[in-house]
Amino acid sequence: MNGSIKSVSKRKRSGCGIAALQPNPAWASLALFDRKGWRRMAFGEFAESIGERVEPKDAQEEIYVGLEHLDPQCLHIRRWGQGSDVIGGKLRFRKGDIIFGKRRAYQRKLAVAEFDGICSAHAMVVRARPDKVLPELLPFLMMSDRFMNRAVEISVGSLSPTINWTTLKLETFDLPPLGQQRRIAAILWEVDAALRCAREQGDSIFGYLQAKIASAMQREVLSTSDRNSQGYLGDLFTERRQNGFGDLPILSVTIDGRIVRRESLERNVIDKTGTEKYLRVCPGDIAYNTMRMWQGSCGVVSEEGIISSAYTVLIPVTAKVDGKFWNYAFHTPQLLDAFRRYSTGVAADRWRLYYRNFAKISVREPSLKRQRELVCSFEEIEKAKAQSDKYQKNLAEVLRSLLNYCTQT
Repeated sequence: MNGSIKSVSKRKRSGCGIAALQPNPAWASLALFDRKGWRRMAFGEFAESIGERVEPKDAQEEIYVGLEHLDPQCLHIRRWGQGSDVIGGKLRFRKGDIIFGKRRAYQRKLAVAEFDGICSAHAMVVRARPDKVLPELLPFLMMSDRFMNRAVEISVGSLSPTINWTTLKLETFDLPPLGQQRRIAAILWEVDAALRCAREQGDSIFGYLQAKIASAMQREVLSTSDRNSQGYLGDLFTERRQNGFGDLPILSVTIDGRIVRRESLERNVIDKTGTEKYLRVCPGDIAYNTMRMWQGSCGVVSEEGIISSAYTVLIPVTAKVDGKFWNYAFHTPQLLDAFRRYSTGVAADRWRLYYRNFAKISVREPSLKRQRELVCSFEEIEKAKAQSDKYQKNLAEVLRSLLNYCTQT
């Protein structure tokens, strides 16, 4: 495992061709970014909206790209469906076109098509007018904060705000001469290539971690080869049902399984019931969303606090139970499937995993030493993933700085 992490870290440091990309403090004064000769034009002067309609029944074998297939702030399409998967009128796009999510523009979804296909009618197919703007530069202009902020401002509708082409085409932007566009685009695509490589490395590390966890849990927790070592989750955890601690900080479980103070989250939570029924949690406990445990909504508590009564709080029965180890186990596909099977309710959005059913799930208990060894190995891989994420963030900030300078007014 150490060898795998070292090799990934070595590749990451090399940056796939760009070692440690840092902005030149004086880059804006370089001749490349000299704004003499730049012209202000309406968006519709240098780009056009392609409205070629197509019915999925006439394009069943073609690639289909929906808004769900686009990643925010990423110019590359990494997944797609087929025309036979969808119904209703769609738009045709060609290789080199830009697929831009005109609905909910705040999600910042757009990508350059590397193939022909059809896309959601909730997207806008944008094509460069090459005599005014290079197709290689246009997608970066559309990724800029200025373009995206204006896209949000001119959207209409409350539930699903949408951009109209008739409004977007009137927005103005400054464009350099074509020769200067070509040089700027070349730099931007180099930064994008480094960022794409870093994302792929991060995905590889994450995939390796998930595979290692799944393999270890299948061997250590779920194997039935030794019947004498079989037990139940109820042998390892009991339920904490303590309330009346309203003076403690309110905690929440995030989508990625962290338990944090609610006040640190960028969302407003309205709870008219008050905190009287909130449950006390202590360091080392595991809290899980009773309605979402089958989706992996759980985490290890690191500080004393209170949490909504919509959660179930687990206390390790003995010191031989490592909460971090079992939290990893609870996120594996094998146990998530067991949580789903033991949940009760009339529909998927109402399924609940009550403690009494949780306690009946059969598992093996590795020794405390083995639990901690595996936790250490998992955490080492997570550190490599965190380093990769930081590298991606730095590259994204370099790209953002370049884009914002090129689109400032």
